[in-house]
Amino acid sequence: MKLFIQNMNEEIAKDILSWEYEKPYDFYNNVLTDEEIKERLDGSYYALVNDKKELFGFFCTGENAQVPVGKKNGVYSDNSIDMGLGMNPKIVGIGYGFEFCSFILRYIEKNYIGSPVRLTVAKFNQRAIHLYEKLGFVKKDEFSTDFEEFMTMVKNTNYR
Repeated sequence: MKLFIQNMNEEIAKDILSWEYEKPYDFYNNVLTDEEIKERLDGSYYALVNDKKELFGFFCTGENAQVPVGKKNGVYSDNSIDMGLGMNPKIVGIGYGFEFCSFILRYIEKNYIGSPVRLTVAKFNQRAIHLYEKLGFVKKDEFSTDFEEFMTMVKNTNYR
């Protein structure tokens, strides 16, 4: 499978915001609002498409990859590059996660040389946590919102 990075546009943003995940992953469902579309178009989000130009997923970097409560708790205070990602629910859970995440990591590691990569994951999402551990991430900090428990995971990059 070949993946390609595509700049985010309004059509792709609306498509992503309309994705519906099955329980318990419905926690990741979004609401299609003008504010959410604007965030997706701020330059920190990228779409991933396959060689058939089908939308495979997305990723973002920076503050949009952070959970606001975690920021208040100081878990994002170092110089790590924050990474957020989402996979098209049509292909979640069928074996593409490692390749999908590896592709994103290679892009981030090449574009943010020498900086550790950090992601935030809901603690219930053991499937994702297991994948991130296989990719070399280690658990770092934990925090909670009123609705969910989260952890950050960090990976030192290979590019220097």
